[in-house]
Amino acid sequence: MKEILIRQKQVLFFIIAGGLSAIVEIGSFKIFSTYLPHIFAKETNFHGIHYPLSNIFSTSCGIISNYFLSIWFVFERGKHSKKREFVYFMMVSFISTLFSLGFFQVFYSFIFKDNINLIFYTLSPEMTSKIAAILLVSILNYSVKKKVIFNG
Repeated sequence: MKEILIRQKQVLFFIIAGGLSAIVEIGSFKIFSTYLPHIFAKETNFHGIHYPLSNIFSTSCGIISNYFLSIWFVFERGKHSKKREFVYFMMVSFISTLFSLGFFQVFYSFIFKDNINLIFYTLSPEMTSKIAAILLVSILNYSVKKKVIFNG
């Protein structure tokens, strides 16, 4: 029973940490995707890749915030040293970033074509695509980080 409660608590904290990291990532994506096209004209469509720098920079911000939230609130230290744990975390995050960028491209190019009006805010296709990609990749992240990095 105690293990179930601990596991549920960990999942809840992972959702909260992931939500906060997603806010960092989505907020920084909004900032980058608004300002970077003024600096780099090809940012909106670089050889068929939409918002590549905005995605990379914002995902990096999300990864860094997620790492610190994960070690502070979600997972207990595993069998790895702090240095190795960080390297594994970054490797998993890099692979997750590639998945996220791929999902973003698919969502933006083929699925989310119109704005979504939420009454209090309108989500553009790029924001909806970013949110959908984050949600999809977060499931993979939890499983891999728990089993491989933090030995849960």
